[in-house]
Amino acid sequence: MKRTAVAGSAVVLLLPLSACGGDAEAGSGSTVTVGYQSRTINTVTAGTLLRSLGSFEKQLNALHDGVRYKVSWQDYATGAPITAQMTAGKIDIGSMGDFPLLINAARGKQLNRPTRLVSVTGYNLRGGLNTIVTAPGSKLASLADLTGRKVSTSVGSAADGTLVRALRRAGIDPERGIEKLNQQPAVGASALSAGSTDALSQFVAWPGLLTYQGKAKALYDGARLNLPTFHGVTAREDFAERRPAVLEAFLKAQAEATDYLNEHPVDAAEKVAKATGLPAEVVYLYNGAHGIATFDPAIKPRLVAALKQDVSILKSARLTGDVDVDSFVDDRYVKKALGPAAYADRLAARPAPAASEAWPKGASKTVTFNSPSALLRYVAGHRDALRAAYVPDTTTGTLWFADKAVWVADGGKLLPFVAPDTARAYVAGHAGARVVSYTDALERAS
Repeated sequence: MKRTAVAGSAVVLLLPLSACGGDAEAGSGSTVTVGYQSRTINTVTAGTLLRSLGSFEKQLNALHDGVRYKVSWQDYATGAPITAQMTAGKIDIGSMGDFPLLINAARGKQLNRPTRLVSVTGYNLRGGLNTIVTAPGSKLASLADLTGRKVSTSVGSAADGTLVRALRRAGIDPERGIEKLNQQPAVGASALSAGSTDALSQFVAWPGLLTYQGKAKALYDGARLNLPTFHGVTAREDFAERRPAVLEAFLKAQAEATDYLNEHPVDAAEKVAKATGLPAEVVYLYNGAHGIATFDPAIKPRLVAALKQDVSILKSARLTGDVDVDSFVDDRYVKKALGPAAYADRLAARPAPAASEAWPKGASKTVTFNSPSALLRYVAGHRDALRAAYVPDTTTGTLWFADKAVWVADGGKLLPFVAPDTARAYVAGHAGARVVSYTDALERAS
């Protein structure tokens, strides 16, 4: 029987912050403090990219209300310290994942500093933003193989939620069936490389980054759960009520950043890469034209429904009690910022269809293909001229690096999968299909 081992920081920390923050008095100047996670690239439209474009500052200057605004950007690795600073009155607006958002709501209510979910950054309707990975040479090939093993995750994060749900579906007690290590993403990544943990369950962009670097391989695609995951923007209620025009300015700026990302995905990936130090190829995997994440500030009912389902996971981990999701969600500000008609259009918008893409060196656009086989033929003829090639999982649609995917030959079809168990499930249901190497797949396609 295994017990959860705690390493790294706790889920919610009330940390001191010396920087100026909160809602300063209007007059000669006013500081708006934004908490963001630069390397959690599913939040870039409310953080890294938004800051790079200067959109928020431009919107504040356009208010012409006699106030000279200053934006204080506070960068964190996870959502927990952002929540701590918000409940201390030191951060006005923050962005984080769905599970941290619920903790944000619970802590805000507990400490009489209520917060509200005011917009969404990026989402995946199947849950593909979270992935469980193992070391490149690991013999672990399925969730069942994790029984009795050490698994690193960040307790209270969406990645931990994926781990818990996936283990339960596999018939494994998530508390007693594994030895869970509660670690910050960077610590968990180092532990995986050092061999002190057997697997790592983390959120964007860690699984893709480690896989791209050759330091990990996918064990489980979170999209197998077929449950939405998303990141969003939360604001202190008192700040929103006192400064609604400022919050609306932020949401207008977020919409501008969203449109920029959608219209210029390669350039946006380069900007985020420059600001974070992440490889642009990894950023594009998540934030590209057919990336794992879809960016839209609208708070879609399907995402709210998923948030309600997440409450039970946090309650079972004793991280929160009941959370009134309906009172936490407040789309009034984003609806006003975008306008009712535009907001309705965004609510109705759907993710881009899955597609294979190649990113040629020196190109400002990727090349899209109608099938993985067509992409492989292109790759075979341009091996030294590509930055990256991407393919969607045949079952889940999750985009992955073509050379890191698990390939299956089924008659004349070449089909990619993120993880081995998904590929095996397909093979089991299709007579004659078999797993082949990437090299073999390239040869068959060319």
